[in-house]
Order: sequence, then C-alpha cells, then structure tokens
Amino acid sequence: MTETFLIVGGDAAGMSAASKAKRDDPDREVVVLERGEWVSYGACGLPYYVKGEIDDLEDLVAIPAERFQEERDIDLRTGHEAAAIDPEDQTVTVETDERTYTQSYDELLVATGARAIAPPIDGLDRDGVFTLQTMEAGRELKEYVDAQAGDTVGIIGGGYIGIELAEAFRGQNLDVELFEMRSHVLEPFGSEVAKTVESELRDNDVAVHTDTRVDRVAGDDRVRTVITPDGKFPVDAVLVAAGVQPRVELAESAGIDVGPTGALATDQYGRTNVESVYAAGDCAEIIHAVTGDPAHVPLALTANRAGRAVGATVAGEPTPVGEIAGTAVLKAFDLEVARTGLLEDERLREAGFDPVSVSITAASRAHYYPGGSEVEITLVGDADSGAVLGASMVGKEGVAKRIDTVAAAIQGDMSVTDLAYLDLSYAPPFGPTWDPVLTAAKVLGGKLS
Repeated sequence: MTETFLIVGGDAAGMSAASKAKRDDPDREVVVLERGEWVSYGACGLPYYVKGEIDDLEDLVAIPAERFQEERDIDLRTGHEAAAIDPEDQTVTVETDERTYTQSYDELLVATGARAIAPPIDGLDRDGVFTLQTMEAGRELKEYVDAQAGDTVGIIGGGYIGIELAEAFRGQNLDVELFEMRSHVLEPFGSEVAKTVESELRDNDVAVHTDTRVDRVAGDDRVRTVITPDGKFPVDAVLVAAGVQPRVELAESAGIDVGPTGALATDQYGRTNVESVYAAGDCAEIIHAVTGDPAHVPLALTANRAGRAVGATVAGEPTPVGEIAGTAVLKAFDLEVARTGLLEDERLREAGFDPVSVSITAASRAHYYPGGSEVEITLVGDADSGAVLGASMVGKEGVAKRIDTVAAAIQGDMSVTDLAYLDLSYAPPFGPTWDPVLTAAKVLGGKLS
C-alpha cells in the first residue's frame, strides 16, 4: 500500500521536503496543504518589490504551483488550511471555502512558518498599518506606495525588515520616521556596526529614533500619528517590523512540544516528540553551532536545508537537518551589513564562554587600486578555547561574502589562529594582501595569546 507523506505549509521547508521525498521515493504519495494561494516564494525579495526594483510579484515565486503538480507529481492543494492534527489516528482536519474533510498520513511535516509580531501598541488595527510577512501583504503595501506621493511612513522596528523598507520607501520618495525601542538598530549586529548603519540611514534622510518606545498610533478613519514619550509624529502609514514569531498553535494543540525558544522542539532529524511527526522551517528550533543549544533563527537557507533533510529521511535515508550559525546579510542603502555566530557578551557568558572581541577597520581593496572603501569588522573569540564565536561586518563592498569565511570557521570548529592562517584569495581589485578577515583574526589572536 502506498504511504502518504503529508506536509502542512507550502513555502521553503514544506516544498523542499515535498520535492526531495518525491524525488527519492517516486512511489510515495506526497500531499501539501497550503492555506494561501502562493507557494515556494522568496519573501526576502518583498522589500525590493516594494521599492520597485522587482517589477512583478510573480517574479518572487521560485517554482509555480502547477509545476509541482504536473512535473513533480506532488499533490499540492492551495486554499486548504490544516485545522487540527490527530496524532493517534494519524489524520489532519482540513478546511477549504467549500468543505471540511479529513486527510490521513503516515508521516507528517509541520512547516507552518512564522507570523509578524504585533507588539502591544494601541491602534495597530487601523487602516494604513502594514506588516510585510506574506506575498499578499507585499502586494497591499506596494499598492499603497504606488498611490502616494511625498507622504510619510512610520516604521516600528529597526531590524532587517525595518532597515530594508526604510530604503524602499526612500526610493519611492516617501519620508521615513523609524522608531526603535532599543539603544541601536540591528542590535544583534553589535553597537559598532549599528552606529555606522544609523549614520547611513540619516545620510539618506531617514529620521532615526532609538531608545524610543511607541505607545500608540492614532487617527480617525486611518492612522495619522505615531505617539511616543518624546512626542507625536504625523504619518500617513505605519509599517510594523517588530520581528516574527513561530506559528506553533496547530502543532501544540496536538501535543507536540514547544522548546525553550517558543518554536517547535525537534531532534537532529527534525523529528518532534510525537511519532511520525516532523517540524522544519520558521516554526521549528534548530541547534546553534556556537552554543550547541536549540535556537530559533528564521532564515531562508535554514528552512530550505531542514525541509530537504526531512524529505530525505522520510524517503528512507536518515539525514540530519544540520546546525546553523545564524549567518545573515542585508543591504542598507550603500552599505552591506552582515553577521554570523554570536556577538552578545552576556549571552556568550551564559553559554559558558569567556568572550574577547576586537574591532578593526581595513581596506576593501589594495590601497593603490581605485574604488576601494573601508570595511569594519568586529570579531569575537573564546579566551579559554581560542574558538571563533562570531563576527559582524559593515562596508560598501566585499562584506556579503567575507562573512561566509567566518561562518565556515565557526561551523568547522576552527580556532582564531586557524582562521588567521586561512589561504584566502588575493588580487588588488578584490582585496589587500592581508584580507580584512585575516587581519581581524591576527589582532584577536594577539589578545587571546
């Protein structure tokens, strides 16, 4: 009898799992339930769609639904929402606009993703308040932007999405007021990088308000004002970019454990505590390479890799989902901003490390080659073991790929000395003889010795 691999969620983790399972075990029935109309799309591209650099929302779709259905023989059902899981009977209750039915499974993957956080701020239910977590949200925000001219948008949150949307709005000639309740934007990147990014934002006419809590947003028929302890700021729209939280309610109600991060707890193969049930993607925990502890880092590669591993395991080849270093990069106007591993002194000490850090500034190219600029690097190592723990970088060029060298060092359990001795490439148009990463490692090695 044909076994059924049922997947709840049709984005990165879900469709990667479906494709891998069907490829490795063509006789297996693979069913995907997706409550929306979009599958396998690049949500990371939404800020650039809003800015106008990407013309069509459809361009963000990696593989259209019909290709999964026709070319890969995957039973993909859009507009089908999983309402309940019954682990004992191994069934899922499914709701559509027309009916409710029960779908059985032999193995189940929960890939329900994450939702935008709605902070406890009065007035967020008013018209003109947006988030940017889904394709439909991206369409709505773009329609608003296209209809405006010279208006002001308030952004609540100075993380990835907040920074990227500040650039997108300025690119559409909108004024921007950005509110961040912490001391700096991009807090996980460290204060040195954050200060450089804040300067870049202000140079591009973004009004940056740090250490600023938004109490409420006010208006009549729609939002008109952002109210903080420092005063009232007139706006024509508000983007809430306060982060995301994993969608775990469906799984939790079925007895599937939630881990310490608030995401679904899994083992090295993505298995939950419930037999035959897996979890992957933005709803699930994964082990951090620095601490060895569960982490929730909702990034695209993490979701795709974990989903693919679960698909291979279900098809008969047990495959670990792997560890992550939390490597991330974003564009902030003319800057590349990146990080990997852990930088926060308190968090590292809680994990048992004795962190030591250095911050350096180096040239992105050979000093005599035209067009170069400065790269700022903060590198963190452990005083006891000498291990590389994390890094952050900012600069106008060469940052987005240099961070990968440190990420590889972390996941390869390399020491700071090992990093300093890497045989990295050199040519004047691309870097100095001593790459900035090597220089940072040399300086940090001196402090650790």
